[in-house]
Amino acid sequence: MRPFVFGNIAMSADGKISTRERRQVRISGNEDYLRVDRIKAESDAIMVGIGTVLADDPSLTVKSPELRERRKAAGKDENPIRIVVDGRGRTPLDADILHKGSGKRIVAVSKKAPTNAVEALRQHAAVIVGGEETVDLRGLLEELHRQGVRRLMVEGGGTLIWTLFEQGLVDEFQTFVGNVVIGGKDAPTPADGAGFLHEEDFPRLQIIEAVRLDDGLLIRWEVKRA
Repeated sequence: MRPFVFGNIAMSADGKISTRERRQVRISGNEDYLRVDRIKAESDAIMVGIGTVLADDPSLTVKSPELRERRKAAGKDENPIRIVVDGRGRTPLDADILHKGSGKRIVAVSKKAPTNAVEALRQHAAVIVGGEETVDLRGLLEELHRQGVRRLMVEGGGTLIWTLFEQGLVDEFQTFVGNVVIGGKDAPTPADGAGFLHEEDFPRLQIIEAVRLDDGLLIRWEVKRA
């Protein structure tokens, strides 16, 4: 058993999530900002890859006091569990995700993570070890389900999202398409990683809804199962 997994990403009209320097840019507007805060609050956990932590230093907290109070009234922590997929234990000990806001943190590492790094991270977060060279994502999701996570939001980056697609672990994909063009063959996209080589391996999606939001378009996709 595993949680329901949905990716959420904002991308430019030409399919980029950042510049070639991987500098954080604002693609969506206030309406989408509020939507993302709401779906964070509705999730049991939020997961990102180590690349996102190193590039953006996100806290992944729920920003709205009203939404935090609503979670508390339901007997939950103010913020969902925040998870970093970090095969080599590179999460900085002063990263915002480890310190800002109340709630549980998890860092998932592989067996290749140095012992001293793992022990240092355990001072700030629960550490789950699984996988030889990289984190065993399927095993991680099964463990999260055992811990009560039923709805898992994935906020990036492209390598993590592609790997989840490649392993058949994504149920829904939410994309906000903004009204800007970033360009650059080396600029990151929503699903980077190695990429699929054969058309028969491409995950197939079906539109749940498409709505105009801010000056862009929000598209919710369901992942079709074979």
